[in-house]
Amino acid sequence: MGVSTRRGFFGKIAGMSAVLAGGAKLFAQQQTPGSGGGGRRNHPEAPEHHMHNGVYYFYGTGSNDGYADHVTVTDPFEKHVTRTLDALKKDLESHGCSMDSILQLQVFLCLPLADSVPMPTGKARFDAHKAQYDALNKIYRTYFSPGKSPARACMALEWIPGDSLIEVVGSALVIAPPEGA
Repeated sequence: MGVSTRRGFFGKIAGMSAVLAGGAKLFAQQQTPGSGGGGRRNHPEAPEHHMHNGVYYFYGTGSNDGYADHVTVTDPFEKHVTRTLDALKKDLESHGCSMDSILQLQVFLCLPLADSVPMPTGKARFDAHKAQYDALNKIYRTYFSPGKSPARACMALEWIPGDSLIEVVGSALVIAPPEGA
């Protein structure tokens, strides 16, 4: 074995050790079972404010975030959208932002996964997602001043945690920093 081969071998061993040590650290930081998923329910230990250089980065918000009652996947999609956008608006305002100060928004949609609701296939599935997208847009535009809707990406998923059919995540410009920020 030549010197360069031994160096390569020991370099690989050192690299694998670093990966294993880093993986152990990541596993040690994982959430406890039952901590939920999506939105604030995913990050109970996270700091209250997620601001950097005058921008508020908000966690995913779904239709059951910030509500005492609970909607399920069999409730109307429009109810999920309205509750999600209302919760987002309240969260933004509590952090010195507004709906019009949103810089970028990612919207995730899913069809209801319930035994009582048959899952469409083929073109019917596309049509179901398109119907959700159209319903979203009809409600969505009412939350912004004319010409103020943010850059947005909209994606269809198989499942969203927390019995929500929609989740939003993004960033907003802080226009009036909250007290003590």
